[in-house]
Amino acid sequence: EVQLVESGGGSVQPGGSLRLSCAASGFHFSKYVMSWVRQAPGKGLEWVSHIMIGGGTSYADSVKGRFTISRDNAKKTVYLQMTNLKPEDTAVYYCVSGIQLRPTRATGFWGQGTQVAVSS
Repeated sequence: EVQLVESGGGSVQPGGSLRLSCAASGFHFSKYVMSWVRQAPGKGLEWVSHIMIGGGTSYADSVKGRFTISRDNAKKTVYLQMTNLKPEDTAVYYCVSGIQLRPTRATGFWGQGTQVAVSS
């Protein structure tokens, strides 16, 4: 059974930091591109970042310079280090397999999501 389990979300003040983790099981993790996708309240799915099999990374302009994606294939885990958080980063963050530049739940494996709330 494929599982993606996110953790690390929470409530922080603007300027704060969080580190999200996503533990994978049930598929050959090291052979997949892995992405982070978010959904803000009342809005659609938004691609945040992805990391290639070889470790290359890409970021949405809105998070570039503030977020860092990484992976540990031995632990079958992908991470999202988020710094200098802004209120507009408030969303449910999903770990997803594959490239999701235009995210759709019709493709890839999805986690259940972890809530990030940024407010003063």
